[in-house]
Amino acid sequence: MKKHLLALVCLIFALTAFGQHPHSHPPQRKIEFPDVPGYLTLKCDFHQHTVFSDGVVWPTVRVEEALRDSLDAISLTEHIEYQPHLDDIPHPDRNRAFILAKDFATAFDLLVVNGSEITRDMPPGHCNAIFLEDANRLLFRDSIEVFREAKRQGAFVFWNHPNWTAQAPDGIARLTDMHRQLLEEELIQGIEVVNDLTYSDEALQIALDHDLTIMGTSDIHGLVDWQYEVPQGGHRPITLVFAEERSEEGIKEALLAGRTVAWFNNTLIGREEHLVPLLESSMQVIEAAYQEDSQVLDVQVENRSDADFHLQNLSDYTLHANTDFLTVPANGVTTLQIKTLERKDNIELSFSVLNAVTAPKEHPLVELEVEVVP
Repeated sequence: MKKHLLALVCLIFALTAFGQHPHSHPPQRKIEFPDVPGYLTLKCDFHQHTVFSDGVVWPTVRVEEALRDSLDAISLTEHIEYQPHLDDIPHPDRNRAFILAKDFATAFDLLVVNGSEITRDMPPGHCNAIFLEDANRLLFRDSIEVFREAKRQGAFVFWNHPNWTAQAPDGIARLTDMHRQLLEEELIQGIEVVNDLTYSDEALQIALDHDLTIMGTSDIHGLVDWQYEVPQGGHRPITLVFAEERSEEGIKEALLAGRTVAWFNNTLIGREEHLVPLLESSMQVIEAAYQEDSQVLDVQVENRSDADFHLQNLSDYTLHANTDFLTVPANGVTTLQIKTLERKDNIELSFSVLNAVTAPKEHPLVELEVEVVP
């Protein structure tokens, strides 16, 4: 009897733990940011690996992870030259991971872009080429000619982890003469400001100085959930792409135009002209009314994003329930108590967003127009 009871308990546990449909995606882990005026905000991760280079998962797992994170587009950028699993998984086709992921993703609302990682010593280091026609044609010995082939295929190319200590021991991203040649020939269009668990001020400055698209990627080799502690509330780094349409063509156009923001460790990094509209779309005043018989104005602010915004008050008014520093939590409504000294029909609030970066040591300013309910 005890054996039967134990077996029943084990069966119930197994059904509870593993009985969900493999394609059910927990809504609480979705990465969400609002659209901005004129553009869709698409969530993308264009640097990932599988067993078809030096990753440890099958390509379909990358699709499953992306669906659970509600991403719009991914690329499996296998190392074109570095293939450590060939003895176990021999394959003559460098497009194979893309094909498997693309075929699997056809049943879901996910775009899979063909890409590969050009893997060289420094310089030029590692670079990703995405929107490729055929990754096999990138097998060149010459470190410049491989980029020219990517350009012939119409690829978008970005410099990976320029602050990687294996190639930059001091962690500082620097341009070399070879990188300057690649830039002069327009063979690189972007740079990773965020890669995996690291952020680079110097890479951001290179992007700003040379008009390169700001990228944020996971560069995931293992499991997203483990690396970024997703069950504990973490999130993978991604690139938010502001596109006119949700398609490969729309994403590519936006990347070439530089309309991106990197999302990393509850921090947003991007050019002011792209970051401020995202912040303004994320924080919306939904109601403002004075407390009874007072000059203290209750302002309800809705945060429509996944970012907890850490703000510094730069307004002409002081706050009644906070110091000059406050946090507006993600995906909720916060009430700010503003001391206006006299009752007004409208006011303007100004905040520096401390967990948003537009340049090294620079944070964007967001202004909220507040109309008071009579």
